[in-house]
Amino acid sequence: MERLFFRATCVLVLCLGVQGSANAQVQAGVQVQSGPAANRPTATAVSTVVGAPLPAKYVIGIGDVLAVAFWREQALSGDVVVRPDGKISLPLLNDVQASGSTPEELASALARAAVKFVDEPDVAVIVKEIHSRRVFLVGQVATPGMVPLTGDMNVLQLIAVGGGLLEYADRKNIVITRTQDRQEMRFKFNYDDVLKGKNVRQNIILRPGDTVVVR
Repeated sequence: MERLFFRATCVLVLCLGVQGSANAQVQAGVQVQSGPAANRPTATAVSTVVGAPLPAKYVIGIGDVLAVAFWREQALSGDVVVRPDGKISLPLLNDVQASGSTPEELASALARAAVKFVDEPDVAVIVKEIHSRRVFLVGQVATPGMVPLTGDMNVLQLIAVGGGLLEYADRKNIVITRTQDRQEMRFKFNYDDVLKGKNVRQNIILRPGDTVVVR
């Protein structure tokens, strides 16, 4: 009964926290529990914005805000921000790699790290704010800037979100830049061809960190 109360409290605290923070860039929340009570971590989506579940294939990234709650171990619990080096810091556990992991994987890693200090650790990881999933639109568009990536979005959709191309934009030579394994990749995009249904494969699904440049 105590464990059930603890887990229910985690969800309640998350919901109350979102209601009290109007400026939070929260797209979704997830509670992931890991410990001896289950053979493997399980996840339950907890939407913090109506109609905005956690993005598919979400992995934790730099700048994301997480709440880590250890059952009966408040000293190990707290809200953390993923640092530029991809790690989070918790009392006793010190630095733990978070970026690149799913919430389930991080919960399991924290449970393994805590066995030195806690008998049968039971930990919940809650995603409170997502800041790592964003793409950028620059150049000859109506509204350039950063756009949160809350789900699948292709190049044409991003341009539409940015208000469309300006009159003198180079419609045939739009470029998408992407950094992968510390190397920059470039993809060409012909706006007119895609509108006509030609070479639609160039209308790629964007990834966090992509930049669409319209000259």
